[in-house]
Amino acid sequence: MTVAIVGGGVMGEAILAGAIDQGVFSAADVTVVELIAERREELAERYGVTTTAEAGPALVNASLVLLAIKPQELPTLSGRLADGALLLSIMAGVRIATLAEQFGHDRIARVMPNTPAAINAGMSVWTATESVDEAQRETVRELLGAIGRELAVDDEGKLDMATALSGSGPAYVFLFIEALVDAGVAIGLTVDEAEAMTLQTLAGSAAYAQVSDFPPAVLREQVTSRGGTTAAGLQELERGEFRALIEACVQAACERSRELGAAQ
Repeated sequence: MTVAIVGGGVMGEAILAGAIDQGVFSAADVTVVELIAERREELAERYGVTTTAEAGPALVNASLVLLAIKPQELPTLSGRLADGALLLSIMAGVRIATLAEQFGHDRIARVMPNTPAAINAGMSVWTATESVDEAQRETVRELLGAIGRELAVDDEGKLDMATALSGSGPAYVFLFIEALVDAGVAIGLTVDEAEAMTLQTLAGSAAYAQVSDFPPAVLREQVTSRGGTTAAGLQELERGEFRALIEACVQAACERSRELGAAQ
């Protein structure tokens, strides 16, 4: 498998590193298209891949093309793809129809990853056109599995929902972390103490929820004693309509994703 990765930024590198580490493809088969010379040198030295500033030759010779550039950079990209190649895009909001028109190609998979992919802990939601064969779908599963967990959906519209939930989700979590740390400091902890407690509590709770046979609501109830400290804290969250705020947050992000996609 010959691979062209267009864009050597954080996500492009995360996928590159994970795929090489997991043996999805080898460095010798990869060409990274990157405009910034310093970045090209860095990636070539770190991973042993070929780098170039010219997309054309890399695209036409690749059996897998990964688009890891910003959506606004897509119109500047030109080149013909091999007929049987798989075009895999992680560009937020760029519809499959737009990609098909841009490249005159129909074997397309579109992915919504998130930033924890940088440490192989990402969540990637993806969909593919009917022209993508089973072998190529398995390649997508292996590639995304190398950077975390993957979930295939049949409806491209669900990628807007994934953008709002898992794509933007890390920012919501980071805000919650900030708020918990600030609250810890407000009751008398040092910043370091509050941060250590907060980060491990969130990491441990998420890990526990992943392996537990119980849904989150039951796990919450197991921690909450009637009239206890947890109940007192949760009561304040409910008083502030915490659930409604989270729903409004995700809904707003989803609508914005749809708007951006429609503008492409």
